[in-house]
Amino acid sequence: MLAVKSALKYYIGHARNPQHLPRFDMEKPSTELLVAEEAARAAGAITRKKFGELSGKEIHPKEFRDFVTETDKACEAEIERIIKAAFPRDGMLCEEGTTAPPLSGRTWIVDPLDGTLNFIHSFPVFSISIALKDEAEGLTHGVVYQPVLDELFTARKGRGAYLNGRRINVADRREDDGWLIATGLPFKEYHYMDAYMAMLKDVVKVSAGIRRAGSAAIDLAYTACGRFDAFWEYVLFPWDFSAGVLLVREAGGTVTDFTGEDDVFRRRSIIAGNPETHPLLLTMARKHFPEAE
Repeated sequence: MLAVKSALKYYIGHARNPQHLPRFDMEKPSTELLVAEEAARAAGAITRKKFGELSGKEIHPKEFRDFVTETDKACEAEIERIIKAAFPRDGMLCEEGTTAPPLSGRTWIVDPLDGTLNFIHSFPVFSISIALKDEAEGLTHGVVYQPVLDELFTARKGRGAYLNGRRINVADRREDDGWLIATGLPFKEYHYMDAYMAMLKDVVKVSAGIRRAGSAAIDLAYTACGRFDAFWEYVLFPWDFSAGVLLVREAGGTVTDFTGEDDVFRRRSIIAGNPETHPLLLTMARKHFPEAE
């Protein structure tokens, strides 16, 4: 037991102090990645200050069972300030309404607080997601930051994916090893509930466990580093998945929509996994969600 406690203390201490982690396999980051990291950490500092301290006046309904807090807005404003100071010609697409057309052919896609409901309930699973999409090259940079653990996931197209400076890869477990698969539940769009539950039943049969963290960005980041073996969700927006998609791909995984298309921006569905899990979940999705074709 003492050894377990010591190991946990070591892990948490190093997770909260990423400068102590070895960065032996991480090349010099690009300016874009450094700016995204700075913006994510700045937003993370705002969330840590307000976590567990929200008042009812700081929580506002957006639509049915969907909320925004003053912290979401403050994080978005800080991220926009940092990015625009460095790249004034780049566009912005943010969940809480900040938009700016690109003059450079590049757009930053931002979820300033992914997992707002968790944050409201003082459930410590939420993240900041920042991605850069080039009109010609697609997704080129991605950052997902989990403030509670001080875990910074980063990716650059063609250069790999990293967690606090250490190279990460998707899991290589086989089904017999016990897959842990993540998903997102339909909480306000019920017209596909039956299809979702039917697919969930099939996934349960091939996995050792199912997890629903409440942050798609974290689900994808955890798939990239091998904590999860796969992730699927049907209704998502670009700010939910953009950074995470690049993380998984750069970690050696596969990401498509429910039809198998690589261009995940055309539809609102995501399947991410390794060479074992992705084809299996894709077959299930095609079976249960024929309307996605």
